[in-house]
Amino acid sequence: MLRVEAIGMTDVRFNDPIGKLEGDVRCNPGAYRFKVSLLATLGNAYICAVVALFVAVFMALIISIKWLNWVVVMPIGFVWVFLCLVLRSSWVKIEPPSGVEIKPWQAPALFAMIDSLRRELGVRRFDHVLITDELNAGVFESPRLGIFGWYRGFLLIGLPLMKSLSCEQLKAALAHELGHYAKRHGRELHSIYRQRLRWTRLMTELETTESKGSTVFKPFFNWFVPYFNRLSFPLARTNEYEADAIAMRLTCSRTIAEVLTAIEVVGSYLTDSYWHGIDAEFGKTPEPSSEPYSEMSHAFATRLDKVSGQMWLESAMARQTTLEDTHPALSDRLAAIREEPSFNPPAPSEAADQLLGPCLEVTTKALDRTWRDNILSSWKQRHEEIQEGRHRLKELNENHANGVDLAVEERIERAELAESIANDANEALDQWRSLYENASHDPRVCFALGSRLLMRDDDSGCALIERALELDRGQMLKGCELLRDYHSRRGHEQESDAWNRCLLEHIELLDAAHRERAQVAPTDEFEPHGLPQNVLAELVTQLAAIPGIGAAYFMKKRVRHFQNHPLYVFGFRVIGLFSFERKQRAAEVMDQIEQTVRFPGQTLFINLDNEDYRFRRTFRRLPWTKVLYPVSSLAITIVTTALKKVFGALAVLFGVFMLVMVLNDMFHFISIIESEYADLGLSIGRLLCGMIITIVGTKWLIGPIP
Repeated sequence: MLRVEAIGMTDVRFNDPIGKLEGDVRCNPGAYRFKVSLLATLGNAYICAVVALFVAVFMALIISIKWLNWVVVMPIGFVWVFLCLVLRSSWVKIEPPSGVEIKPWQAPALFAMIDSLRRELGVRRFDHVLITDELNAGVFESPRLGIFGWYRGFLLIGLPLMKSLSCEQLKAALAHELGHYAKRHGRELHSIYRQRLRWTRLMTELETTESKGSTVFKPFFNWFVPYFNRLSFPLARTNEYEADAIAMRLTCSRTIAEVLTAIEVVGSYLTDSYWHGIDAEFGKTPEPSSEPYSEMSHAFATRLDKVSGQMWLESAMARQTTLEDTHPALSDRLAAIREEPSFNPPAPSEAADQLLGPCLEVTTKALDRTWRDNILSSWKQRHEEIQEGRHRLKELNENHANGVDLAVEERIERAELAESIANDANEALDQWRSLYENASHDPRVCFALGSRLLMRDDDSGCALIERALELDRGQMLKGCELLRDYHSRRGHEQESDAWNRCLLEHIELLDAAHRERAQVAPTDEFEPHGLPQNVLAELVTQLAAIPGIGAAYFMKKRVRHFQNHPLYVFGFRVIGLFSFERKQRAAEVMDQIEQTVRFPGQTLFINLDNEDYRFRRTFRRLPWTKVLYPVSSLAITIVTTALKKVFGALAVLFGVFMLVMVLNDMFHFISIIESEYADLGLSIGRLLCGMIITIVGTKWLIGPIP
C-alpha cells in the first residue's frame, strides 16, 4: 500500500496498452528489473558524460588563460555557472517520513504482531515505527550514506487505517508491507523516485534559467525520461501484486480482500463526507474546534452507512488501471487473488487502534495538534471569506426578494454563493436553470448547469457542455474531462474514447500555446497593441504614478495559437546613471508594477536594462511601442548618452593605440618568433583587447540616443 507520487514527465507517444508491459514484467520480473536499472544507469551516465565534457572545456579554458589572458573569462563563467546548475540539481535528498514514533514498550501488542510477521519472512527489525495521519501503511527505506547505502527502515502505519480495520485485517495489511520489505521494493522505489526527482529538478532549473546549455539535454528530456517513466510504473504495480501474494501466504485471501475494500470505501468516505463535514465548520468558528482523529472512530461507527458504502465500492470497482498508476485498480488486485469485494468494518471496541494500548490517546492527541497547527492560518482566512460571502448572499437575496432586476453577473454570483456558502445544491441548481432560460448564450451558465446535471447522471447535461465548448474554447479541458468521465460511468465506451482523444489533442494544443507564451525573444514578431484610447490612457496614468520608471513600451506579440486571446509585451527601463543603480531599482519598480498596474490581458514583462541589447534595438525600431517617457528620464538619458560618447571616444583612442602597438610588433616578426610563447600570447591578447575596446567605443560613440 506504499504510495509514491508520480512526477509528471510522461508522454502520450508512449501510451501503449498497459497489459503488454505488465505481461512482460510478470513473465520475467528479474529481466525487467534489470532493464529498468540499466535505463536508470544509462540516464545517469548521459548526465555524467555531459558534466565531464563541460569539465574538460572548463579546464581547457583555464589553461588557455596563459595565452589568451582575460579574453576567456566570460566563457569560463558561463561553463562554471552551467556546471553548478547541473550538479546542484542532481543532488537529491529525500527527507525521512514524519509521524509519531512509538517504541516496543509503548505498544507491546502491535510490536508482537510486527515481530511475528517479521520472523516468518526472515527480515531485520525496523529502525523506526511511525504512526501517521493517512489511511495507508507503507515501508520507507532511506540510505544513511547516500549512494553507499546502509539503509534505515521505516514502517508507517496510518491511525485512520488502524481505526477502520480489525486486528486480523491490520495483520494482513502489515504482512503486505513486510512483503515489500522482504523483497526490498522500498529501496527499488526509493531509487526510481530519486531518479525522477533528479531529472525533474534539472529540467525545471534549465527551463527557469533559460540556460543555453539546455540544448544538450533536450533529446534526453523529450524522449528518454518519458520512456523510463513508462517502463517504471508497471514495475511498481507488479510489486503490489507480489506483496499481495506474500500477504496471502501469511494470512488469507479473504482478509486481504476486506483490507483492500475497506481502504477504498473508507477513503471515499473520508474525502467525500468526513473531511467535508469538518470543512463546513469554517463558517461557524474563527478557529478549528474539531479533533478529527479523536472523533474518527465514532464517525466510522455511526455515519458510514451501507448505502453510501455500496456506492463508493461500485465506483472503485469500475475504476480502471491507468498508465501512471503506481497501484493497480481494486478490481485488478481482487482478480489477482481471486476474491470478491467485501466490506466488513469492525466494531469500535474491536478496531486495531486498540493495539496501541496506553499510547493511543497520546498519539491521537499529537496528530490532532499537528492538524490544528497546520490548518490554523488557512482556517482563519477561509472563515473571513465565508463571512463576507454570507453578507453578500444576504444582500443579493434581499434584492431578489424586493423585485430588483439582477444583472447576469449578479445572478451567477448568487447561484455560486448558494452552493458554496449556503451549501444548498438544489436551490443553486434551480437558480442555474432559471439563469439558462434568460442567458442561454452565456458559456459560463451553460457549463455550470451542464456540469451539475452530469454529476447527477442527467443526460441533458451533455448538450449543455457541448454548447459551452462551442461558445468558449477555454472550457475545452474541463468539458472534455466531464464528458469523458460521464460516458465512462454510463458504459458508453465509444463516446468516452472520442472525448478522451479530444482531450489529448487539446492538451497538446495547450502545451504548444504555453511554450509560445512562456517567453519572448528579440526574433519574435510584434504588432501594435491595438488598445482603445481610454484603456491606454488609464494604463499610462497607472505607470506614471510609479516612481523610478524611466520609459515604458507596450506592444503585442504575434502568436499562432489562440489568437483571440492576445499576448502583450511590456518593456520598461528605470532611471539611473549607473548600471548597478538601475539593477537595484528595477526590482522595486517591477514589484510596484505587479501590485498596482492592471494590464488588459496576459502580459510578459521585460526589464530592458538587464535583457539582451537586441530587445532595446527592437523596441526603438518600433516607435508606436513607446507609451511613457518622463522628462526627468529623458534628461538622465541625454546625460548618460553624452557620457557614453565621451568614454566611447576615449575607448576608441585607447583601442587604436593598442592596435598600433601590436602592428609595431608585427613589423619585428623575427623578434616575436625568437621570443617565448608567453610573449606571443601577450601580443595576441593585446590584439583582441584592442579590437574589442575599439568596437565597443565606436558603438558608444556613434550609437543613437535612445
